[in-house]
Amino acid sequence: MTFQPETDAEPDEIAARVEEAIADNDVVLFMKGNRLMPQCGYSQRAVELIGQHVEEFETVDVLPALPHYREALESRSGWETIPQTFVDGEFVGGSDVLAELDERGELAAELGAE
Repeated sequence: MTFQPETDAEPDEIAARVEEAIADNDVVLFMKGNRLMPQCGYSQRAVELIGQHVEEFETVDVLPALPHYREALESRSGWETIPQTFVDGEFVGGSDVLAELDERGELAAELGAE
């Protein structure tokens, strides 16, 4: 899934698209690039960490429309950077939080894999 830039989109419409992606997927990663071709090291690390524990998860490439969607994601999560991971509608964190959870042996449970 890729969000495309739409300069005429209203903030409410953009926020609704973010909410829809979160609601429609058990695990969703908003990232730069996609699962097969991450476009930054943090996004790549997040894909690797999640992929160790769950096979099925959605990635959303926000890079083509980053300025348009960064605000909507930040207002939803309180987190200003990308990547952002949501599980069962709840914000978990970025790649650093995923790494910390993995180090503590808690990431699989957080992702609903246990």
